[in-house]
Amino acid sequence: MTAFSHGHQFINGSYRTGTGGSFPRVNPATGAIAEEVDYASIRDLNDAVQAAASAFPAWSSLTPGERSEHLLNFAVALTARADELAAMETAQTGKTARLSSGFDIPGTIDNVNFFAGAARHLQGLAAGDYAGKSTSMVRREAIGVIGSIAPWNYPLQMAAWKVLPAIAAGNTIVLKPSELTPGTSLLFAQIASEAGLPDGVINVVVGSGQEVGEALVRHPLVKMSSFTGSTAVGRRVMAMAAESGKRVHLELGGKAPLIVFQDADVEAAAHGAVAGSTINAGQDCTAATRAYVHSSLFGAFTARVAALMETMVVGDPLLEDTDMGSLISQAHRTKVASMVDRAVAAGATVLTGGGAPDLAGAFYRPTLIVGAAQDSEIVQDEIFGPVLVVLPFETEDQAIALANDSAFGLAASAWTSNVHLAMRAGAEIEAGCVWINEHIPIVSEMPHGGFKSSGFGKDMSSYSFEEYTNVKHVLISHDTDIHKEWQNTVFKQR
Repeated sequence: MTAFSHGHQFINGSYRTGTGGSFPRVNPATGAIAEEVDYASIRDLNDAVQAAASAFPAWSSLTPGERSEHLLNFAVALTARADELAAMETAQTGKTARLSSGFDIPGTIDNVNFFAGAARHLQGLAAGDYAGKSTSMVRREAIGVIGSIAPWNYPLQMAAWKVLPAIAAGNTIVLKPSELTPGTSLLFAQIASEAGLPDGVINVVVGSGQEVGEALVRHPLVKMSSFTGSTAVGRRVMAMAAESGKRVHLELGGKAPLIVFQDADVEAAAHGAVAGSTINAGQDCTAATRAYVHSSLFGAFTARVAALMETMVVGDPLLEDTDMGSLISQAHRTKVASMVDRAVAAGATVLTGGGAPDLAGAFYRPTLIVGAAQDSEIVQDEIFGPVLVVLPFETEDQAIALANDSAFGLAASAWTSNVHLAMRAGAEIEAGCVWINEHIPIVSEMPHGGFKSSGFGKDMSSYSFEEYTNVKHVLISHDTDIHKEWQNTVFKQR
């Protein structure tokens, strides 16, 4: 990973070294210390917020076409640095180079191109006469400085999901990436600056969540907080934002169900389940973590999933043949392994996996579990690792009820060849995204966000502008009579 010799803070268009101490960042695939990451202090954070606040008037006053042009140039610059970004993403996360170069980076560049176009479509209601002898219109206006906190599992993509709709709508931003994975967020901001985005529009501060993250949420110049991460921390963010009545956007945990109905193609469902549960080593809020399979297909499905998992190559993320890289840290692997061990102790059975390979990094084998109870920890709580739990069902009603029996509601999938059943699943499953005969694909044009304890608000798509704009009603009276009829309700006209 490229060393940031000028510091790990990007403020007002340039790098600086944080004055809040440092943190040894470990390469999770090797266990070796990769670099010392300097931490931002509260003073550094204040400088970043002030830079964003100073840049806001000029940036927000640009025409949509002018902001669009900046983003188009940014997309070109990112494309030219795609290989560098992919290498950095793999080095800091332990994910495979194949995933970084084929999924993370192209998806991010596509997001930039999408928002370059979407910037020119910030539309409100057409003008109309709703109050009589007047014309009403709706303006969509930028909010101000956005304070965003992004997670470590998809560092670049999640940073882009925070930054792009915000700046396309005319806001400026201070982003705090995870201290475990700051590199691509910093490079993202640097490339934006080199592509011509004005200084202060995108600022990146790296520091601890408890100090810098909380200060960012509470900062009086920050008008909105956007957070992606665990449900517990998301609730903390919401509570802090409520102190000043600040707007909040939250994308939190998930426990995505995968339903295999009686008429499903078992081979397709098994492949979808393996890919959907092991992508990014299962460190994905939308990953398939609990499968509900019709009892008539249960044996065939679990046998095929186990066989496919056993063919997966786990190891060096830089090798082309590697299917799954490491988890983010040894501590996180211990957490995943402990959940599996407790499930087995409670009576569940591991059909394949359930342990770490003999490798130096934070690796864990793709794992398939059966025999767990619906109310057990392994079925109800987020694992965030390559673990799939499979339970049987008998009826369609039961399958949908089991899928909805969760505190979470971020994503789900249903597998069937029956169009009526597909439509029912799409309507009745409580999740922000429901895939039919597929699991995981996301596209820039479609919204991403959850229900229930998975948060609220949308990333990507034109719907994200609802998060990052203020909607204003402007009424213009063209009644030439100085005596307005409604005023009689207040005082008698004279």
